[in-house]
Amino acid sequence: MSELRQDIVSGDWVVIATGRGRRPDDFAKQTKPSKPTGIDTCPFEGLADNALYVSLKNSEIHSISKKSYSLLRRDWFLQIIPNKYPAFGKGLCSVVRKNGPYFEEDGVGFHDVVVTRDHNRSIALMKTEEVAMLIRAYRDRYLQLKDSDCVEYVSIFHNHGPEAGASIAHPHSQVVAIPVVPPTIRRSVDGSEKFYKKNKKCVHCVMVDFERKERERIVYENELFIAFAPYASRTAFEIRIFPKKHSALFETIHNSAVKDFADALRVSLLKLYKGLGNPSYNFFIHTSPAFDSRTFDHYHWHVEIFPKTGIWAGFELGTGIDISTVAPEKAAAFLRKIK
Repeated sequence: MSELRQDIVSGDWVVIATGRGRRPDDFAKQTKPSKPTGIDTCPFEGLADNALYVSLKNSEIHSISKKSYSLLRRDWFLQIIPNKYPAFGKGLCSVVRKNGPYFEEDGVGFHDVVVTRDHNRSIALMKTEEVAMLIRAYRDRYLQLKDSDCVEYVSIFHNHGPEAGASIAHPHSQVVAIPVVPPTIRRSVDGSEKFYKKNKKCVHCVMVDFERKERERIVYENELFIAFAPYASRTAFEIRIFPKKHSALFETIHNSAVKDFADALRVSLLKLYKGLGNPSYNFFIHTSPAFDSRTFDHYHWHVEIFPKTGIWAGFELGTGIDISTVAPEKAAAFLRKIK
């Protein structure tokens, strides 16, 4: 029989439908490894003339001069560039307008692309030091954008594979600064605040402590970070990564902690790569809204990884209840064995 489980932060229900007979290895059999795509037509191959930020092996460059461009073009590892087709663009802060019974405002904000150099090497196949450079770039760009006029939230996410919406195969992440707090973040923050007011504890810290005690849903952990399959997983092989020590703000991550975060992210993605045959996935960082950070001390930033192991059909769309065909306990046990 299936089982309903509730997310203690959002209050959302999910269905763990193990009776459908899916075993963890079945997903690997059905997933086709991504084939290398043509480099010649890739728009991310060279260093862009309008790069906002460039990482070399041992340094980050925040402004690019004509004098340094030739050196950077030869040695760059990572660049941040404006999205050619932005969902949000620069402009004056907009006010909310009424349109009959509806409300609207201009899509003012920023939309950047974070590109790593190697066309066919995803994050799972990078070295930990390289993933650490990527994380520092996320953090540095976040800090540049969070205090901009109009910005209320900065979303950092990564799409891998066609089923996850990656229209360009070359590995890249996106950073989008927007003038509203997204509904998903609002529910997460509100749920965290509600739990804190009732229990005087961080709900995510309670989750982390419980998972460390129970052990059965842990995928990987190191000194500072833990990765586990959530109790109320929305999809098979979902993974969440948390700092073990309470922290409300991703942007405050210290350089000394970046390596452990990079290690946890890389290992989690590598386990999915090996165990499920390089599936498409999305991951994103959930952190506190960008304004008045002290208001959100009860929150706990984290990463959520969603491999594309299922399809939203009529039931999911009609009810908002996700169905996972593999219990998170079995998914975690399967992934733990992957080295």
